[in-house]
Amino acid sequence: MKVKTMAEMMAAGETPEILFWVGCAGSFDQRAQKITKAFAIILDKVGINYAILGKEEMCTGDPARRAGNEFLFQMMAYQNIQVLNNYGIKKMVTTCPHCFNIFKNEYPELGGNYEVVHHTTFLQQLIDEGKIRLKDSDTFKGKKITYHDSCYLGRGNGIYEAPRKVLEALDAELIEMPRCGKNGLCCGAGGAQMFKEEEKGNKRINWERADEAINTGSNIIAAACPFCNTMLTDGVKAAEKETDVKVMDIAELIAASLGGPLSPGGGT
Repeated sequence: MKVKTMAEMMAAGETPEILFWVGCAGSFDQRAQKITKAFAIILDKVGINYAILGKEEMCTGDPARRAGNEFLFQMMAYQNIQVLNNYGIKKMVTTCPHCFNIFKNEYPELGGNYEVVHHTTFLQQLIDEGKIRLKDSDTFKGKKITYHDSCYLGRGNGIYEAPRKVLEALDAELIEMPRCGKNGLCCGAGGAQMFKEEEKGNKRINWERADEAINTGSNIIAAACPFCNTMLTDGVKAAEKETDVKVMDIAELIAASLGGPLSPGGGT
């Protein structure tokens, strides 16, 4: 795929509609790279003029701040703000709720003021505007899908409706888990927990959450966060349900419905 960087665009005297903030998971994690690709495919298909920072993009510093290293967070944040402000970035879209949350709620106090949109909200807007048409697609017709609320998207920022509206547009059956919305259960990755060993307990939290999802009888567990995707995939493997249940990002579901080169399950 040929995706323009901000440096290339500025050199050509162009300005993108949006900056696609890819994030560390979307850049380096093999599974999350497929989510990045799916979202880029959607942007290309609907004709959105966008760019990425490429090698100029650093980690937002979210894991560092959550783990208690405030100095490292501020160092990374100031560097990102300098790059973003130099390019005059006003609007960005990200596929990671952690990046979304920290840009929206924590960067402004350091001088980083941007309109930040999570990709589920952006996809809902594209569907509402008629730029994404799924009426002719029956890729997921008759499938049962359950949606897992990311903590940083749901409880952190009150975004519950957008991802569900996008899933409803797929013409699949949306089945809610008992713990959903404001009462959703964390996958166990947030707050830098992704990067440490869990404390002793009776059962891993991601296994518990994956079991809840599997028990809905759904073929697909829809996620909207690369961390949640990893944790739920691990839970599905632990339950030995890999052949029956796929964990997919909402962007992958939409890309597949638009005829993108993505099979259900995220394979390319």
